[in-house]
Amino acid sequence: MVPRRASRQPGKLVSADISSARVIIRSSACDFEIATMARVTGIGGLFFRARDPAGLTAWYEHHLGISDFPKTLWRQDAGETVFAPFDEATDYFGRPEQQWMINFRVDDLDGMMAKLKAAGIAVETRSEWDSEVGRFCRIHDPEGNPIELWEPHGKGPSVD
Repeated sequence: MVPRRASRQPGKLVSADISSARVIIRSSACDFEIATMARVTGIGGLFFRARDPAGLTAWYEHHLGISDFPKTLWRQDAGETVFAPFDEATDYFGRPEQQWMINFRVDDLDGMMAKLKAAGIAVETRSEWDSEVGRFCRIHDPEGNPIELWEPHGKGPSVD
């Protein structure tokens, strides 16, 4: 079903069908159609190979709070997402054969780092990773995949 907005005021917008493919506007004076480009609206999933999918799923759920898909869909908080291809020679991800790195937003980086360290997970921080967009740390899952944790500025716990 296509979302619909409507108004019944004379000389004003009467109705508009809004979708990713087109917008049709009807007014009391004329009808016209504006074609728009279909676009991606968000990330629907991240799929990757694992030696031990069940074990890795349990690790992500236990340490990072990411719901196990067969049990339930993971409901995320709304927020910024960066989609950025890097130069193939970058060392930012670690191993040269590593083709991707996931970045998760967190609401309390210090709390998350303390929790992970208490569980025996190595946490790496570097001052050069922090920037005007927030603070970062790096961990690796049990199969060696790099994971960046990001606390956007203004999202951490308040200090009174």
